[in-house]
Amino acid sequence: MRVDDESCIGCFNCVAYCPVEAIREDNQAGKAVIDEAKCVECGVCLRSADCPSDALYQPELAWPRILRAEFSNPAIALSTGVTGRGTEETKTNDVTGRYPRGYIGIATELGRPGTGTCLGDIERVARAILSLGVHFEKENPTYNLFEDVTTGNLREGIAEERVLSAILEFKTTEEKAPEVLKTLAKVAKEVNTVITVNIASRFAPDGSLPAARVAREGGFSIRPNGKSNLGLGLPLIKG
Repeated sequence: MRVDDESCIGCFNCVAYCPVEAIREDNQAGKAVIDEAKCVECGVCLRSADCPSDALYQPELAWPRILRAEFSNPAIALSTGVTGRGTEETKTNDVTGRYPRGYIGIATELGRPGTGTCLGDIERVARAILSLGVHFEKENPTYNLFEDVTTGNLREGIAEERVLSAILEFKTTEEKAPEVLKTLAKVAKEVNTVITVNIASRFAPDGSLPAARVAREGGFSIRPNGKSNLGLGLPLIKG
């Protein structure tokens, strides 16, 4: 996003709308200034600030900067071949069946409005957990950002691109899941953003929930407002 200096009247309406604080007041020039390194191209300022002089404008975005808009602006189509910013995710497992009994599904979201993240953080997390026997979900937009999914290396030149948030989704066995969670807690201290971890599993035949046990073993507390899907969709799987 950019500001047309000739059009800007210095009302600064746009400053409060930026979710990553990339817009600031230039008091000397009396204009709004956008830090393009921090901007995630989400388009919130353009859609919501109601600029009285139409000074805000979206220039054409080339690769790899276009990734900022794709992962931050819900109005932009993804070039990664997956519909939506995330996926159907773990919460629809009763329908998709991506995580059968004996496996734990984990969705790790990096970034949030107010902080954002760089795609290099996705790479750091992926590298940290790959040796623990995880399998990345192909129906996830971050999957196609990898140059080599077996090493966790991203495609060249995209690690510094900032986005509002990005989700890395994968599965692992119940036995390995606690160590994966412990590793996620460790790597969370090494990245310059926030990490939200969601885990899911099918109920065991005895009615217990393996995801809850695994979370405790991995050092995570179960939130009381956690979601339990009841399997009310049209299942694509049986058993």
